[in-house]
Amino acid sequence: MTAAAGATRYAELAVAERQSFTSAGVCQAGDVLGLIEGDVAVIGKDLHQTARTVLDRMLSAGGELVTLVVADDAPPGLAPDLEAHVRRGYLAVDTTTYHAGTGAPPLLIGVE
Repeated sequence: MTAAAGATRYAELAVAERQSFTSAGVCQAGDVLGLIEGDVAVIGKDLHQTARTVLDRMLSAGGELVTLVVADDAPPGLAPDLEAHVRRGYLAVDTTTYHAGTGAPPLLIGVE
């Protein structure tokens, strides 16, 4: 269990509150930020597309299980969209989804 937990990679999607310099470039207020292991790796305009890009980057290093934790106030259809994306592109990867309460980050992702 310790080895599996140590091999788990994580990401978070957040919405930028103001213009800022990040490791992925300059973001503007309202941009969607994809943070992988705590560093901004993706800056996008659309939560669904940014989440798919983050998932692709994470799964490019391999993985067998994707865990999605979706906030109650996340855009509708986010979880089914990401589950379908994983099924289409990563045949041997299972996906599990949990729902967080209102006020949580829009999306947390774990890959193991």
